[in-house]
Amino acid sequence: MSSLPRNLDLHLIRILYLLLVEKNVSRVALKLNQPQPSISASLRKLRELTGDPLLVRGARGMVPTQHGESLLKPAKRILDEAESLFVRKAPFVPEQATRTFHIAAPDYLDARFLPNVVALLRRGSPGSKVVIHALGPGLDYLRMMSDGDMDLVIANWDEPPAHLHMSKLFEDPIICTMRADSPYARRTAPDAMTLEDYLDLPHVAPTQMLPGYHGVIDAWLERHGLQRRVAVESPYFGVIPYMLTQSDLVLTTGRQFIRAFEKTLPLKSFTVPVKFPPMRFYQLWHQRVHQSTEHKWLRDQVSSAARALNQE
Repeated sequence: MSSLPRNLDLHLIRILYLLLVEKNVSRVALKLNQPQPSISASLRKLRELTGDPLLVRGARGMVPTQHGESLLKPAKRILDEAESLFVRKAPFVPEQATRTFHIAAPDYLDARFLPNVVALLRRGSPGSKVVIHALGPGLDYLRMMSDGDMDLVIANWDEPPAHLHMSKLFEDPIICTMRADSPYARRTAPDAMTLEDYLDLPHVAPTQMLPGYHGVIDAWLERHGLQRRVAVESPYFGVIPYMLTQSDLVLTTGRQFIRAFEKTLPLKSFTVPVKFPPMRFYQLWHQRVHQSTEHKWLRDQVSSAARALNQE
């Protein structure tokens, strides 16, 4: 498949380049601190490999052949690119960086969290760009992380993909909420909802977020032999609280998420009569960026935003 000769080493390409530049075997030997017979042997090997004399006698010493001249730029390019492979990467300086950070996240996070993340990234690296991707059925986040097109995923899987690195960000206790003046809300105290009521009330739930992803609420109910009545599914989680104000629907979600909406919408929250574990949010990243200094810095900013949320 390849016409490259076996055992071709970079040193031979370096000798080729220097011979074409210096046009003198003795000077090349001095530059490389090698005996002249060794350089002469390398020239013979290069002539054999290329099928061309490469250097021939001219009026005032050796001169490259036409083919030899044509090899000068490719040899230089190969040497330059090979050298760049082993140049130590410069340390990441956030204040001077101009890179793009790609973060995928769902829209049912606490309303303060992503704004806090963005604020930290903008303050720490004002020359960088932040692109936030919506987690959804069309986003192949695993492939994107593997290919280097996604830096970080923030989500709340029960069981995140085992091959990804993970760190916990925060927990959000689960409650349910509905329109404050609905018939059920008016006659029921916040801590008096029964299991039968909960399962029978009409629920609004997020549409399947990712292929194979079963929402944490329904997954937990299913494992315990329970099933709620989902009357509406919506891919737009951020508008669901507004749906509640004009319907008989019930939303099961994190307390932190709904807190911001309770300030402006006529909602009433209830203690869920099911022992759901809290929603646990993580940041996930791929092994290929695990040791990268800029990615460590990114993860530190996300963790700082989560700590601030927990303290509040």
